[in-house]
Amino acid sequence: STGSIFGISWSSDGTQLAGACGNGHVLFAHVVEQHWEWKNFQITLIKRRTMKVHNVINDAVDLLEFRDRVIKASLSCGYLVVSTSLQCYVFSHFLLVDGGGLYLYSYEGRLISSPKYPGMRSDILNAQTVSLSNDTLAVKDKADGKVIYIFEALSGKPLGDGKPLTHKTEIVEIALDQKGLTSERKIAFIDKNRDLFITSVKRFGKEQKIVKIGSMVQSLAWNDTSNILCGIQDSRVTVWYYPNTVYVDKDLLPKTLYEKDASEFSKNPQIVSFVGNQITIRRADGSLVHLHISPYPAILHQHISTSSWEDGLRLCRFVKDQTLWACLAAMAVANKDMATAEIAYAAIGEIDKVQYINSIKELPSRESRMAHMLLFSGNTQEAETLLLQAGLVFQAIQVNINLYNWDR
Repeated sequence: STGSIFGISWSSDGTQLAGACGNGHVLFAHVVEQHWEWKNFQITLIKRRTMKVHNVINDAVDLLEFRDRVIKASLSCGYLVVSTSLQCYVFSHFLLVDGGGLYLYSYEGRLISSPKYPGMRSDILNAQTVSLSNDTLAVKDKADGKVIYIFEALSGKPLGDGKPLTHKTEIVEIALDQKGLTSERKIAFIDKNRDLFITSVKRFGKEQKIVKIGSMVQSLAWNDTSNILCGIQDSRVTVWYYPNTVYVDKDLLPKTLYEKDASEFSKNPQIVSFVGNQITIRRADGSLVHLHISPYPAILHQHISTSSWEDGLRLCRFVKDQTLWACLAAMAVANKDMATAEIAYAAIGEIDKVQYINSIKELPSRESRMAHMLLFSGNTQEAETLLLQAGLVFQAIQVNINLYNWDR
């Protein structure tokens, strides 16, 4: 009844399609049947202005009616945020982007901050170029694709020394970790060469240490409850159970990974979410596939966050998994727990490192032990500085001799 369609055009928000028909009619279409999932809730956009909420535990179903058409929605952390053409609804910190700028709100609807940076173009920001945690906001600069601006969520001011994070090549996707202290906040990003890097967002004057942890990475996501990172890497789904390992013992990093063949997800799959121990992946045809990983690394993260080292050891002994022991070893070194590190390294057969840890434990002064732990992690400059501050000049000289750093 419409005749041939001679031209089509999408709306700027990507939710409406208009078509010019051969008989003079204009055809309008709307995107429906979008799905959002979080833990036991499933939400479906069944009409332009209607959502169906399904609780899979008790099979309860509810309908949400809106006055205007739904443009965007997000379901996470126990909250549903729905943006219509005129209003924003919060059910039960989220970030809003409009043509005027970035606005950070509390779940009560109170404006917290409005971060700004030179040359900001909010109309072209998306989920790949903006990332939010409970205390930090990261935004990729559109004018210079190598730059990431990092802000404090509460004040909207630049974090640390105010300088943006700069990479040597253009960045295509960024993601902030979601748990832990602000001082330990990490950001992961993919550059245009599809290499995956990780670095700390908190820097005061010292040069940022950006470390590569993966290559040929198409998509990434942090876990919502613990600092576990997943990515689709060269036809494999890779999970970094403890990405911080790269800062404490780089040789241990491969032992803290989980990998699964991703050929079943077809070409160009994208990670939609990483909630609990479930990774949701969208295939190129639009279908969603769920992948489950071991729950034990997340439990280990919880034990270590409360300094429950004995519980962490009991968990590793119960599970008897080399990957879990490797994670515990890296966590113990990062937190300067020598006893736990010694047990964990022994469990994965790293005898040379067990011997080195034993030699550290026999050192007479606390400063000397701390310096050698920094050396263990490869931080030679920090170790030397610590020894000199403690007046241990001879040990500082000995460290440089052992490293064949004769000029120093």
